[in-house]
Formats: sequence, structure tokens, C-alpha cells
Amino acid sequence: MSPAPVIGVAVFLVKGGTVLLGRRRSSVGHGTYALPGGHLEFGETFEECAAREVKEETGLHIKDIQFVTVTNDVFTEAAKQLHLVAVYMRASLADPEQLPQNIEPEKCDGWDWYDWKNLPQPLFRPLETVLKSGFSPFPDELT
Repeated sequence: MSPAPVIGVAVFLVKGGTVLLGRRRSSVGHGTYALPGGHLEFGETFEECAAREVKEETGLHIKDIQFVTVTNDVFTEAAKQLHLVAVYMRASLADPEQLPQNIEPEKCDGWDWYDWKNLPQPLFRPLETVLKSGFSPFPDELT
């Protein structure tokens, strides 16, 4: 029997023309750059999950959290197969002076701000899927 799909919530944390990314250390997508986020817990709203995951991973408080898009990716090449439905939210820093911390070093090599037009490679597959769709987390920008 195939494993059930997993629902993840990822956050486009935007500041100027940049987004916050970290390099994954987990088995799925190891070494790829990804947005902060994680698994949706029972009874949580997408907004609650976004705020919790960003806080748990980076120590940052966020505001203006809103749904922007969704992706559907299947990882069959991994030792542990994964069907990930990723719900994407956009948010901004509650305090622009906050700096990201690497609170879960066993899961991430660290967080940094990257120019949306010059993202590091390789990207986590769901984020790559978003890019290929032409989506931009900057609402005023035409892509």
C-alpha cells in the first residue's frame, strides 16, 4: 500500500526583493534550498502552521500571512517515498529588524535572504515546481 500524501506548509517570507531560504539536511531534498515550513498538524489552519513553523525553524515572528498557491509533488526516488502537497503562504516580518536564527541545525544548514531573481541552486523540488509555473511571491511584480 502506498503511503498517504503529506500536507506541508511553506512560507515565502519576503523582505524587499528577497525571500528567506535554508539548505535542507533531511533525507528528502538533502542539500537543496527551501523555504521555511513543515507539516500541517491536526486542527491547524494554514496561517497557524506557517507562523509556528517559521518561529520553530528561524525564531522569526511573522505577520500578514496569506495563502498564495499550492503544489503537488511525488518523490519516488527516495528510500522513503513521499507524496507532498505543499501549501504556500506569503508573509512579512513582524519586526523588520529581526534576524533569522538556525534553531534546528540538524534539519537546516542555516537561513539567509536571497534575491528572487537570483536564487541559489539546487532548489527543493516543490519550490522548483512553483518557479516553473511562473509564480512570483511579489504581488506587484508581473512575471
